[in-house]
Amino acid sequence: MIHFVTDWIERFRGQGEHAITIPVFDGALKPNRLLEDAETLADLPAPEDLATDGKTLFAADGHRVLQWDGSTFIERHRFDGVVTALCCLPDGGLAIAIDGRRVRVIGGSYAGAEWTSAAGRSFLSVNAISARGSAELLITEGSTNQPYENWCHDLMGRGSTGRLIQLDLSSRGSKELERNLQYAFGCIAAGDNVWVSETWKHRVVGVQSSAEGRVIVDWLPAYPCRMSRASDGGYWLSALAGRTQLVEFVLREHAYRKRMMKEIDPAYWIAPALNSGDDFLEPLQSAHVKMRGVLKPYAPPRSYGLVIRLDPAGLPVASFHSRLDGKNHGVVAAVELGNKLFVLAKGRRRILRMDVGAR
Repeated sequence: MIHFVTDWIERFRGQGEHAITIPVFDGALKPNRLLEDAETLADLPAPEDLATDGKTLFAADGHRVLQWDGSTFIERHRFDGVVTALCCLPDGGLAIAIDGRRVRVIGGSYAGAEWTSAAGRSFLSVNAISARGSAELLITEGSTNQPYENWCHDLMGRGSTGRLIQLDLSSRGSKELERNLQYAFGCIAAGDNVWVSETWKHRVVGVQSSAEGRVIVDWLPAYPCRMSRASDGGYWLSALAGRTQLVEFVLREHAYRKRMMKEIDPAYWIAPALNSGDDFLEPLQSAHVKMRGVLKPYAPPRSYGLVIRLDPAGLPVASFHSRLDGKNHGVVAAVELGNKLFVLAKGRRRILRMDVGAR
């Protein structure tokens, strides 16, 4: 009863969960052009994820897993479905997700291990894999209602069915660590904790949390996704798009949102996108973003490129951006290898390379 009254008051006042205000890019998240000016390592047909074993860079590209040989990407494996997540194992094997519905181990001590479900529910949208020690995998499933490619449908449908799952390589068992997340997209072991990106709540939370509390970093101005380790003991956090007040408003106007989803092509929804600016039918054009041909500095970004560097405690300390006027948007993965940061800008279908100490 108390929750119902509190929710009604917040809705009336436009506070709490019903506020459409968003934080600005400032401090460690102050905008720059470092992603936009980064070196383009490769353009690929359908890149999905990056992984490294500390020696080699691997990329999931459509049905293939590619390996960087120092000058070009060569095909290492090919599968019967799209590789939606990729992870290097300590013993030299690879863990992959196929079509978001199967998790399989290729090579190494646990070659052939495969999972298609956990806690009695079949996988539908596995989007990230991370190794925990030598015999465990952590995976995130964005939604149990929407397949991997329909992530935007889950956001606009106010989905909250994401899961964090632990897989045991030795016993082939599985355990659901967390459920009912507002889109789980990215996880990593951090000491006794497991950190998971709760994308639609714009935060990273700790599961099996210790004394510092459940929320690791909150109130982000973007939609966080996959994480990887940084050489300084911190972490790299990718963000697939920036938040806007207009999208926050649409998410709270339920009648309009439901009608939009029913009647409009998803490509033209008022919603975040991995890429924008290439179609005259898109929302947010002309005077919304430009004045007399000049891009407004405060124009809302339908798509954006962002990588955040977190310290060991999870606080943002630096960031790399591709702003509204850039093209390297839709960043869904970033991994560090040999003092270089490799970034997957899925919206542009390219892999970028830049110095770790660029900022």
